[in-house]
Amino acid sequence: MATQRPLRIIAMIPARYAATRFPGKLMQDLHGKTVIRRTYEAAKKTELFDEVYVVTDSEIIFNEIVGNGGNAIRSKKEHECGSDRIAEAVEDMDVDIVVNVQGDEPLIDTESLQKLLEVFYEKDAEMIDLASLKTSLINKKDIENPNNVKVITDKDNLALYFSRSPIPFPRDETTGVTWFKHIGIYAFRKQALLDFYRLPMLVLEATEKIECLRYLEYGKNIKMVETTVKGVGIDTPEDLEEARKLLEE
Repeated sequence: MATQRPLRIIAMIPARYAATRFPGKLMQDLHGKTVIRRTYEAAKKTELFDEVYVVTDSEIIFNEIVGNGGNAIRSKKEHECGSDRIAEAVEDMDVDIVVNVQGDEPLIDTESLQKLLEVFYEKDAEMIDLASLKTSLINKKDIENPNNVKVITDKDNLALYFSRSPIPFPRDETTGVTWFKHIGIYAFRKQALLDFYRLPMLVLEATEKIECLRYLEYGKNIKMVETTVKGVGIDTPEDLEEARKLLEE
């Protein structure tokens, strides 16, 4: 990394107790600890952050973290997405970069997070509002799955668009294009996050239900960083079983 003033970097883990597909998933047992506690401790263990917080609307989750010696913040009001929840929490904090760590992804990959943060020390850092991760998709079923958000970038790895549809459309399958899945871990400049919080949702975000489209619609620059680590997001009981098996390895 280039030498410059150290940035103050914190991790925020937005955590809702209610979940449509798997209610209470963050309080499920994962080898003797809850999912949310494992995620919090994994974020701390990376040693990449000045502070790590869980930000939640749930008294149960708040007590789980604080009761085990961690840092947690109670949301003051209801929020539609994790970015809004985090923005409210950091508004009065002295911080440069805020990393959104998903509460249902306890198997955090330190190397991928390190790559993400390096974006803010590179030569074009001043023009980057936020950075996020992507990983290649090979299986046709995965490419066509609307639950996998796809991203396309320009030659400098700046995001052009995110979609639940396969993008680009393979009209000519001989071009050797690679499809990429967006992994929902973000590193925001604080101001970009506050701008997101204050700006209304526009039509693309409302249509696709992909919150990072709001940044693109308002002209923000999103740098995408490739990783080979797929991660395990716990959205179903089956995902929880997979995470248990991976922890045993």
